[in-house]
Amino acid sequence: MQKLLQVDFSFEGPFGKEMATMLTELAQSINNEPGMIWKIWTENEAKQLGGGIYLFADEQSAQAYLEMHTARLKKMGISDVRGVIFDMNKTLSHINHAPLIES
Repeated sequence: MQKLLQVDFSFEGPFGKEMATMLTELAQSINNEPGMIWKIWTENEAKQLGGGIYLFADEQSAQAYLEMHTARLKKMGISDVRGVIFDMNKTLSHINHAPLIES
């Protein structure tokens, strides 16, 4: 069953185009993570937050990615990583045009 992963953490930037330029290679590598279907990158410069919303094929893939990503962020000096794996209500999500993949 597909799982949604929400991750956020304190992030001092860069944001916007500068962030996109700096992290393009990382973004491309994420496409190769086992079970990853898509990611929406999130940022809030005013609150100094970064993160993402991911759709994974299953809970095992989402959990493995969360553990790997948390370790990667800690190596970058980010220690307050929050990650939550969610089930989705596909019926209601489809009403609101969620970009879900049928499985």
